[in-house]
This record gives sequence, C-alpha cells and structure tokens, in this order.
Amino acid sequence: MINYYKTIDGRITPIAQYEPGCWIDCIAPQEDEINRLISDFNIEPDFLRASLDEEESSHIDSEDGTTLIIIDIPVVEKKEKNISYTTMPLGVLVTEKNVITVCLRDNPILSEFADGALRNVHTNLKTHFVLHIMLRMATKYLQYLKQIDRISDHVERELRKSMKNKELIQLLEIEKSLVYFSSSLKADETTLEKVMRGRYIKMYEEDQDLLEDVLIEIKQAIEMAGIYLNILSGTMDAFASVISNNLNIVMKVLASITLIISIPTVISGLYGMNVEGLPFAQFWWFPMVLSLICMLLAGFILHKKDML
Repeated sequence: MINYYKTIDGRITPIAQYEPGCWIDCIAPQEDEINRLISDFNIEPDFLRASLDEEESSHIDSEDGTTLIIIDIPVVEKKEKNISYTTMPLGVLVTEKNVITVCLRDNPILSEFADGALRNVHTNLKTHFVLHIMLRMATKYLQYLKQIDRISDHVERELRKSMKNKELIQLLEIEKSLVYFSSSLKADETTLEKVMRGRYIKMYEEDQDLLEDVLIEIKQAIEMAGIYLNILSGTMDAFASVISNNLNIVMKVLASITLIISIPTVISGLYGMNVEGLPFAQFWWFPMVLSLICMLLAGFILHKKDML
C-alpha cells in the first residue's frame, strides 16, 4: 500500500497523488507497487529488498543519488494475553525530491506522522523530515523501555507471592525484548553517527541541534536498556536461587517426615515377630506408646537441628 502526504499549513496531510516534496509511505507494498517505485524514482531494487527484509540490520548506503537509511524501530506484539516487544527494520530512502519510507507493516511511529499528530514537520525539507522520524523512533524506544520496567516490577511482585512458571516465562520474554532493544539501539547509534558526518545526506546548520537531540535520546535509551537488562539478569539469578532453596527445604522436610513415620513401622514390626525377650511384650498398648515417645523425641531433635 502506497500513500502520499505533504505538509500543508504546518500539518502533514494526505494527498491524492505524487507531488515533488511529498512523503511517500509504503507499507507492505505488493510486487507491482515495488516495480512502480523502482521505475518512477529510479531506486536501486536492492534498496527496497533490504527495507523489506525482516532480518536486515541498521545501516546507511548511497547509490545513484538515492540514499538508503535503515533503522531498527521498536514494535509491540500481542500474543494471547501477553505483550512482547521486538524490533523491525524501517527503510528511509532519500531521493532528489522526496523521502520514501518502506516498512513491512503498520507501526506507531509512521502512524503519528500520517495522522498529522506532529506539527511543524515539513516533508519538503528532506533532512529535517528524516531526523524527525529518527527522533520519534528514539522517543518510542524510551516509552517502551519505561513500559517494560513497569511490567517487570509487576511480574516480580507476582513472583514473590507464588513461584509459578507463568511469571518466570514472562521475565524471560522481557529479558529477550531488552536484548533486542539493546542490540538495535547500538546499531541505530552507529548509523546516526554516520549521518552526522554529512557524507550521505546533506546536513544544514539548523538540523545539527535536531540530530544532537536524536543522538542524546538514543544514548539515553541504550543506557536505560543496559541498566534494565542488568537488573533483570540479577533478578532472574536471585529467583533461580530462591526456587532452588525452596526445593531443598521441601525435600529436607519430606525426608524428616519420612524418618519420623518410619519409627512406628520398625517398632510394630519387631513386636509383630515371634521374638522372645522383648520388654513388656504382653501389653498390646506398649508398642504404641513406645512409637509415640520415639516419634516425639525424633521430631524434637530434628526441629532443634532445623530439619523440620
């Protein structure tokens, strides 16, 4: 699907057809749409294929007057009742007259621009527009990292109440999301540093402050992801130790109970045999009393040794 947008009166507005200075948004384009983009804008086919490759990492490339910037953007996926965070590539192609974005599916970053939620973003100022896309990308990373931190705190509180596999799996999903975020953010930072040198897209003086803001946000997101990942790794190790310790306590208590309840079996077995010389063998109640006394004594000793 291909849509066209242009800044009109300080607001990004949908337009019916292509115009110079407009933004061309391609979401999961069909084969005929891809061929049309290649022929109409003289785009290298490999640039579009790279933008639609789910495994493509962040990088920047330029050929025949067209610059391709691939950045990893954060996305939220709902799986049944759970929410998982991951990343996917977004291709930004800067041609002579336009900016073209290519993505595998709808995402909240481009939706904010398409809905006109952001004002004073000009599609005809290509560098300005690309940097605003990157700024929204960095802001989304920070927003999702805060959500991950809140979810992690909630899961930890639930895990303290009861050690269930469900909460442990959730923590593993969160840890995986943080790993994706951390690696993608570092790749995006490298790409931004290349953009900052001005070799691939022309940098204007008024864009320098905006680019520095993007880099600051990216570095902050990298730091936050690293901190949360370290905390979560420590938490997982701590809970693993707690679970192992709880298992040891349960096994210790069960072994002590087994030892205690085996006492009546041993005594009744002895008095049930045809063995002469056993004390008070003529009294039927004596084995029961003796078993009870031995059980109480064994329980007292095990309790003193913190075994029960």
